[in-house]
Amino acid sequence: MIDIDVLKHKAVGCFLTHCGWNSTQETVVTGVPVIAFPEWTDQPTNAKLLTDVFKMGVRMRKGDDGIVGQKEVERCIKEITEGPAAKAMSKRAEELKESAIKAVEDGGSSHRNLEKFIADILG
Repeated sequence: MIDIDVLKHKAVGCFLTHCGWNSTQETVVTGVPVIAFPEWTDQPTNAKLLTDVFKMGVRMRKGDDGIVGQKEVERCIKEITEGPAAKAMSKRAEELKESAIKAVEDGGSSHRNLEKFIADILG
């Protein structure tokens, strides 16, 4: 598991992730664009969410031989750091970070939902 402090470091320009749910949450709350490389279970769905819905990353693809080649890695890094959509991806990642922070603050949607959940349990 990656340390959130590493993701938050200003030198981090993107995060190559398999798109497991924890990694997906970590990248959203840190505002880091992703290079999505899912393998199985929930990962392809999470990758689609990050790249196609949230628009904060690019999808890495295997070649016909089942291997990710050097050119594909280079393509992804360039696209996410200097491509035509790079600034938009970074901006979107930052917007989602701010939304995530607001959600867990007092009165935020996640905070309210947790309070309601606890109240329901306690009756």
